[in-house]
Amino acid sequence: MPKTKTHSGAKKRFALTGTGKIKRKHAYKSHILTKKETKQKRNLTHFALIEKADEKRVLTMLGVK
Repeated sequence: MPKTKTHSGAKKRFALTGTGKIKRKHAYKSHILTKKETKQKRNLTHFALIEKADEKRVLTMLGVK
């Protein structure tokens, strides 16, 4: 059985935490920032965890499982 390749897009967008959870960045933080409030931009800076429903698919793309 050959090894599965890591999905190039997934490895740029997701990162594993020490406890095995998957971090992701928020959307809407890349452009057209002048019309967004400072509070919204500040809150979008922080990382979020992906939903439980998406975990299996993302782990497969990352080549973990």
